[in-house]
Amino acid sequence: MQVGIDMGLASGAPATLDIEELLATRLLVQGNSGSGKSHLLRRLLEQSAQWVQQVIIDPEGDFVTLSDRFGHVVVDGERTEAELAGIANRIRQHRVSCVLTLEGLDIEQQMRAAAAFLNGMFDADREYWYPVLVVVDEAQMFAPSVGGDVSEDARKASLGAMTNLMCRGRKRGLAGVIATQRLAKLAKNVAAEASNFLMGRTFLDIDMARAADLLGMDRRQAEMFRDLKRGHFVALGPALSRRPLPIQIGSVETSARSSSPKLMPLPESPQDVEDLIFTPDPEEFQRPVVRRAPPAPRPTTDILAELSRSTPAASPIQAEPRVVQPEISAEEREERLAGVLSEILDDPGSGFRTDAVLYQDFLVRLRMRRVPGPPMSLPEFRRRVAVSRSGVDAETAASENWSTALSLSASVTDDLQGVFLMLAKAAVCGEPCPSDARIARAYGTHSARRARRLLGYFEEQGSIVVHTDFSGKRIVAFPDIGCQTAPGDANAPDDSNGREAAE
Repeated sequence: MQVGIDMGLASGAPATLDIEELLATRLLVQGNSGSGKSHLLRRLLEQSAQWVQQVIIDPEGDFVTLSDRFGHVVVDGERTEAELAGIANRIRQHRVSCVLTLEGLDIEQQMRAAAAFLNGMFDADREYWYPVLVVVDEAQMFAPSVGGDVSEDARKASLGAMTNLMCRGRKRGLAGVIATQRLAKLAKNVAAEASNFLMGRTFLDIDMARAADLLGMDRRQAEMFRDLKRGHFVALGPALSRRPLPIQIGSVETSARSSSPKLMPLPESPQDVEDLIFTPDPEEFQRPVVRRAPPAPRPTTDILAELSRSTPAASPIQAEPRVVQPEISAEEREERLAGVLSEILDDPGSGFRTDAVLYQDFLVRLRMRRVPGPPMSLPEFRRRVAVSRSGVDAETAASENWSTALSLSASVTDDLQGVFLMLAKAAVCGEPCPSDARIARAYGTHSARRARRLLGYFEEQGSIVVHTDFSGKRIVAFPDIGCQTAPGDANAPDDSNGREAAE
């Protein structure tokens, strides 16, 4: 049965969303705080409440008001993980819409509770695989792109549950609708499974570029996301529109318990205002003392780095002396560091792993080979990786032009240094300009469009000048170095070793 719900207006006509198609293709909503994401989700939930079972993962408790109007069961997240999994299983059995409110829990507790609830729905028996619309607000909290201040096991549990929802949930009747303030903070493997998009107002270049990439728009069109009004979104997907379509979200019947702040005049100050402020209330002494939360756990990379620097203390009952590692020269240590780094980068899959993951692997390998001395920091590691991936040889590395290129790369962000130095090396050595596929691999992606966007970004910053010769091949020039690449085919494929395929 095909059911279309009214989401608002698109060019003066009703904007219809196909619920049946949405259940098969999933939805991603993006917009900065105040862009109207929660209003959009509320409109979607209200319009589809009579047609499909709904489950809302609500970190702020904003959607509990749906229970008064549409009969959603409110589930408090302050329960054990076993209780939440059991409730989720019974929710699927009896096809009851519910709101899992996580208000009052800290971020790690919210992640664990959401993971237990989503896994409970995911693990339901096959006979209860009825269609369910699973809405997750603030999805970047439950599927972060990088580790934060939460424990690793909580992050893995939450990310795994969100991945199951978006990647494997369709066959079990689970249709994910995820909303996030920033695409850059949302795990890519979770966002990539959505086929429908509603992109709202955003200001950061990286988020605008990623939103435009998902909608198939170029860099110039991405600027429009800055000018979107509150409640205005650009829609694309089989359940919405085959072409990017501006939509104004319609009104809602219910309201959130929290709302945007409104200005209101201050009250007149009483004459005895100092007495009111500095005189304690007798009940204050009877209130329990609120203890501060324990410090946030340290990132894994910091712990590994500290373990690599420190040496274990001798046990008081240890009779035999501890074996001291032999000292090695600075040249030999540098050779071992370069060898470990080469081992990591020789792996074909290393180009598509984050620097943080490679850095952890690097520290573990150093400890296994018992390389003495303090390990290099993460910024230094990123710098060495960028230089290694550029493929520069010893003779070129000693040249003045390469020294200038290294100085120029210092003004580029860490994630772009590898691409910048690879282009600079091609220019210094007079090699053909790298293709889009090779530039994309150096950036850790398969998107040729993103590679061209990187070249446009470098050109906007004044670092390079891109032009073509008479045959249409691309040339990248570096004005500050005074050299340029040889003409190269931008559409040439890239083999597994990162070298241009033979023409």
